[in-house]
Amino acid sequence: MIAHLQGRLVEKNPTDVVIDCGGVGYQVNISLHTFALIPNSENIKLYTHLQIKEDAHTLYGFVEKSEREIFRMLISVSGIGAGIARTMLSSIEPKQIINAIASGDVGVIQSIKGIGNKTAQRVILDLKEKVVKLYDIDEVFAVQNNRNRDEALSALEVLGFVRKASEKVVERIVKEDPEATVETIIKKALKSL
Repeated sequence: MIAHLQGRLVEKNPTDVVIDCGGVGYQVNISLHTFALIPNSENIKLYTHLQIKEDAHTLYGFVEKSEREIFRMLISVSGIGAGIARTMLSSIEPKQIINAIASGDVGVIQSIKGIGNKTAQRVILDLKEKVVKLYDIDEVFAVQNNRNRDEALSALEVLGFVRKASEKVVERIVKEDPEATVETIIKKALKSL
């Protein structure tokens, strides 16, 4: 198993990087989250996960160990392969995935391209207990946080705002202030919309 790679960054793309380690160039698949965190320095270190199949040995790289752990949890779910797990980590922040799983928010997981209702439910069913224990999340807080977000979105929709645009603004507000009340979320959203 290759636990990490440390070397010279030769190539950087939104989906992969090439790292030169002692004269050998390793192509490493990355998420958009990792892409955004890769420093613009010449030398980098990525934590890796090596996937071995009959026809390929594929490396996946992460700037943060926590993202690698989430990736490994996701691929342990039946129906979630490395490609879908990488898409999930590219679509929404790893913390949002953890919160969605802990609070049982099928909608957030299902909003990711390629994830249907059944797969989203399976992810939550398989990982909820593990996530709550591992990240020491208060389930009541996670559910309340989710409820505040949903109520704020409904209120904004009633006020005539498009749900898609409202979701992005509300997600950003909840990310910045996880303990925000419904009223606070709505007030901040009205200033941004």
